Amino acid sequence: MAGKITGPSFGSDNHAGIHPEVLKAIGEANVGYASAYGADPWTERLSALVKKVFGERTECFPVFNGTGANVAALSAVLKRYEGVICAEKSHIDVDEGGAPESIGGFKLLTIPTKDQKLTVSVIREKLTRRGDAHAVQPRVISITQSTELGTIYSCEEIHAISNFAHAEGLVLHMDGARIANAAASLQAGGSANEYLRACTTDVGVDLLSFGGTKNGLMGAEAVLDLTGKFATDLRFIQKQSMQLASKMRFCSAQLIAALENDLWRRNAEQANGMARLLESKIRGVPGVTIAQKVEANAVFAKLPKKIIPGLQAQFPFYVWEELPEVPGETPVSVVRLMCSFQTTESDVLALARAILST
Repeated sequence: MAGKITGPSFGSDNHAGIHPEVLKAIGEANVGYASAYGADPWTERLSALVKKVFGERTECFPVFNGTGANVAALSAVLKRYEGVICAEKSHIDVDEGGAPESIGGFKLLTIPTKDQKLTVSVIREKLTRRGDAHAVQPRVISITQSTELGTIYSCEEIHAISNFAHAEGLVLHMDGARIANAAASLQAGGSANEYLRACTTDVGVDLLSFGGTKNGLMGAEAVLDLTGKFATDLRFIQKQSMQLASKMRFCSAQLIAALENDLWRRNAEQANGMARLLESKIRGVPGVTIAQKVEANAVFAKLPKKIIPGLQAQFPFYVWEELPEVPGETPVSVVRLMCSFQTTESDVLALARAILST
């Protein structure tokens, strides 16, 4: 899927462009001179804004990308002999090029799961060798919201994990590359920005990798220390992990644009709504099976293998899993169809018609 994509893409929400309001915010920040490395009015304003949205103890560290956010956040907590409990095939496990191990220097303690969601019972099994000098010691639980399979942790599920984590002296980290999509779907709390706090700070998340790039920003994410306990370490680790922007005002301006005037929610609701529409249009089509609950902006579906190349030529998307062939049955693969803030109803209907007509 290299090169320019000419038609509507369902390959990734990263394929979408930059929201016009974000471009406007970058342009407005591109005036005159400003101090470097976060000592600028935009970063100061962002710091106040995240405290208003996520809670007064929150400390904000803008970074360039989600992998950097995850590695920096986790590195702020872990000693050399400690590790991270996470779902097998989570982003930090299979899609960050080994950066947690190579750059962070810590081990991932993975747990197999059908829906990419951890539970207290499976986490508890990873604690059996605590105190054993021959074993990596669990220190952090990392959950992904929404998950790699587009599923969402409820606020109650997160709270149960955080209560267990804190009782066991563990730290709860959330990889929130798509936290906007999850929060918009959950709609916990009152106002839109309260949705974000209700499914993070209020349910006991300690560290949040706040995603922006998949939600209309241009290479801007943030590590949010929701407790204020890790800010001193994060200030140094942000630099050491090569995530401290010299012209940080442009990262901060984007994050401000996302959090003000509900842009994060508007973009997420558009993406989520298009995923629900797509599911409704292809569910029940002969040969098509919806493989996961559609709770955010992803549709996972089983499609006959023979129709996939032709569809991909018109509407780029990824094959998620090649399933073993069963004698006497049509060979199928699991595909991932991602929607973004740029996805339109006409895009969805065109893809649905193409699937129906093959």
